[in-house]
Parts: sequence; C-alpha cells; structure tokens
Amino acid sequence: MYKLLIVDDEPLVQAGIKSMLNWAELNIEISGTAMNGQAALKMIEEQTPDFVITDIKMPVMSGLELIRTCRERYGSERPLFIILTSYEDFHMVKEALTYQVTDYLVKLELTPETLREAINRVTERLNQSAEKNAPPNPISFLFNEKFFIRLLNNLFESEEQFTLQSHDLNLDFHYKAYVCCYGEMSGRQADSLPTEKQLSLFSSSIQILKELTGKYRFCYVLTLDIRHFALIFCYEETPEELPSTWSAELKSILESIRETLNNYYNVSFRCGVGIPVGAPLTVCDSYQCSRQAFQAGAADCAVTYFEDCLQTLDTHNSFNISLFKGDLTRAFEEYDALLLQQTLDALCELLLTHPHHHLQALDAACNILFLSLSLLQNGENIVSDFFRDNPDGYRSIYKQTTVEQIVNWLKFLEKQLCLLFEDHRKDYKNHIVTNVKKYINSHVSERLSLNETAAVFGISPNYLSQLFGKYNELGFSEYINTCKINEAKRLLDEGSLKVYEVADKLGFESSFYFSKVFKKLEGISPSDYANRITGA
Repeated sequence: MYKLLIVDDEPLVQAGIKSMLNWAELNIEISGTAMNGQAALKMIEEQTPDFVITDIKMPVMSGLELIRTCRERYGSERPLFIILTSYEDFHMVKEALTYQVTDYLVKLELTPETLREAINRVTERLNQSAEKNAPPNPISFLFNEKFFIRLLNNLFESEEQFTLQSHDLNLDFHYKAYVCCYGEMSGRQADSLPTEKQLSLFSSSIQILKELTGKYRFCYVLTLDIRHFALIFCYEETPEELPSTWSAELKSILESIRETLNNYYNVSFRCGVGIPVGAPLTVCDSYQCSRQAFQAGAADCAVTYFEDCLQTLDTHNSFNISLFKGDLTRAFEEYDALLLQQTLDALCELLLTHPHHHLQALDAACNILFLSLSLLQNGENIVSDFFRDNPDGYRSIYKQTTVEQIVNWLKFLEKQLCLLFEDHRKDYKNHIVTNVKKYINSHVSERLSLNETAAVFGISPNYLSQLFGKYNELGFSEYINTCKINEAKRLLDEGSLKVYEVADKLGFESSFYFSKVFKKLEGISPSDYANRITGA
C-alpha cells in the first residue's frame, strides 16, 4: 500500500481531496495532512510518504520550495509530487516541472476523474520504480535502448534474434505498419544552462513526450542523446491500407505535443518523418528516411516528411551504419578494442575521401555517438566523462564545421572507447557466462537450446559454447540439466506433482528422458527419489 501526504493551507481543499476517492480501493493510505511546506517537510522526514499532493502557493514554505528541498535532499525518486495550482500560478508550474513533478492539477477543474487519472500516473511510476529497484532481471543488461538501437540501425543478425529479444523484453510488435520520426529538442534558454540542468530539462521533456504520444497512438519513444530522440508509431493497418489522412493526423499529433512542451517547458522540437513500413525488421528503412527528412527540413519547419522532400533530397547526406554493423556490434558486445579501432579507422578514411560531404560525416559520427550512449551500460555518464574538458561535452560534435574536424572528433571518441574496452575486456567473457547462467536459472522451466540462448545475448552459438567450456565447470547443456534437476528435486520434495508432471513442467521432451537425466546426475530415478522423500 502506498502512502500519501496532502499539503494545502485550506482545510476544505484537504477534506475535499480526502473524500473525493476511495483511497483504500486504490491501495493508498493517507498518512497525514499539513497546512504548509515546512510542516510537510517534517512529516516527509518522519513518515516517508511515497507521494505528495501539494498546493503550489502556501504561507511559511510554498509547495515549490518544498519540492525543491526534497529534490536536494532525497533525489528524484521519492516522494513523487502532484501540484495543485490556480490559473494565475502557471508561471510557477514551469519551474516546478523542472523538478520532475509527476502532474499538476488546476483547483477549479479538479474532479474525481481528473484526480484519479493523476493518481494512476503516479502509481504507475511508483510501480515502475519498484520494478527497477527489485532484484535485477537476469538479462537486465539487455536494456530496451540497446534493442531499439539495433532495430533502428538494422543491427540484428537474424529475425530469430529479433524475435527472442523482443519476447524477453515484453515488447509488442504485432502491428502491421510502423512510421519512424527522428527529432531534435531545443530551448530558448537551454544552451545557457549548466549540463546537469539541461539534462534534467530535456529528460523531463522526453518523459512528457512519452506520455503525450501514448494518448494519441501507441508509440515507442527512444532517447538517442540529451536532445535527440526517435519515435516509432505503430498502426493496425498495413502501409497500403493506411488512410490518406495518416500524415496529416501524425503532423497534428506532433505539433500539438510541440506546443505543449513549448508552453510549459520553453522547449521545442523539430523532426523528420519516414515512410510507413510493414514489418518490424524494416523499421530501419523508415528511420533512415526520417533522418534524411530531418536534414532536408528547414530550421523553422516543425515536421518534414521524407516523401515531401524527395525532389531536393541529397541522399549522400545520410549515413547507413548497417554497412559496418557486424564489426561494430561485435566490438561493443565483446569490448574488442582492436576491432573497434580497425572499424572506425576504416570509417574515418572513407569520410576523408569525401571532404565535401559534411552532413554525411556528421550523420556518421552521430550514429557512432548514439551507439555508444545506448550500447554501453551507463553510457550517458561514460561518454559525458570522455568530453568533460569540453564546454559543450559530447554535443561538441554538432559544432564541427568540416569533415576533417568531424573525423578528429570521432578519433578522440575512438581513443576513449578503446581505453574503456581494454579495461573491461579482462572480465567481459566471464561476465557473459555469469549472465547466461542467471538467464538459464530464471527460464529453467522452458526448453532452452544453445542457439536460442546465444541469440538472446547477441553472440554466436559456437562462441557461447566455448565460453562455457572455459569459464564454467560444466558445459552449457550440462549446466542446464543440473539446474533443471535441482528444480525437479524441489518440486518432488513438495510432493504435490507426479514424476511425469514435473518432467512436463520443466520442459523435458518426455518422462523417459527426464528419468534418464535425473538418474545420471543423482544416482537414482526420480520415482525412487520421491518415494524416499515420502517414506514410501
């Protein structure tokens, strides 16, 4: 049950919120009420509520000061905040949003429905936070960002690998059409802010972008770097069946979201829209088109469609990273510094042979940057640290005005990545085996094969087999059988399942094969083991 603190200097407002919903039904306990921010702060320290509904203007200490103080003391995780405001206080809402408040409600428009919607958004974030802080998933290092970077850049080795990874990440790709957008955020005052404040501002903007797109149409939102993002809109119709109004509808959605961000964050964006495609593994084609449309679009044009700028589009301006996909993927996955150096050197040499193709070189460097941010664990902090001596950080790539300057920037990134890879490679192989073992233990009831498991982890079956032989006492198949038999013993100890039911539950192809493996490892048959446990 989540705990809620209500903060408002008007007793009637407090009473109204308390009586507006059935809080117990929502699994929420009202832990207390306070008349001002100072009293609320003390209660937060004593009661540690999960979220707070607070008026933004109050005597002694305002809601804004309360939120700011809590963020300084406790960070952005707990408590979460919903702010109550009046129309005349909207100038304060903008500042409150920079502290990552979850929602704001206008007092005069407050109804049980709007309050319930806000509460649902808060509890959804609390549930996500609980999942994030739960014991790590055995394949948690396969973050969604890595999956989508592979999808957008055509880096999957096979359809089987795509299917297995999307399944393990619970990602839905049953749709019949997909349209990609590539966009860049900007802010009138953002450039003058310190890097940390920029990160907070644009992170909050991306969060709102996710919430708003979901209200219109199912959409995957991917952060590429601090200011760049990709959207994948999903449709139930095939590309041929899409109504002729699909592009106008999408433009209306994007412009509406853009206006909202501009009003409350002083943040805007412009984006390019790709072509509709009919299969998940062709999303990369729509993404490449969206990048080209973005490059061709005017700076003051909010939305540019690929199909609208075909006549003027310079196809040399877009770089297709899939040309280097095999080597780049392997270099990042295996922390192979030598392979990364050879691949990026070849890329730089190619760029230098076309010194007038500045946009293509910039696109290539940005692709490598996005890969680094997404494929490295904690990539944002790592790459930011590489460029800590540069006032613009890694975003300095956007200030390189010649191909030679871009190549120099890319060479610097290459050097830093190679040093990082050399440092991590020492324990990388053992790290893979450890994570595969965790994966096997969490999927012990399934039929696990070497090929499918290798596909989940993005490595070859032969390489996985070699790693298990070198870094584990048991081979791959032997380890799986050991895990399954240990689980079988636990199930037999409980005494509620027959031997054939245990065999079926653990994914053995037959009871006979299960008995054969059990006897080989334990020295007795599963029936004898069960009888010995029950004393029969």
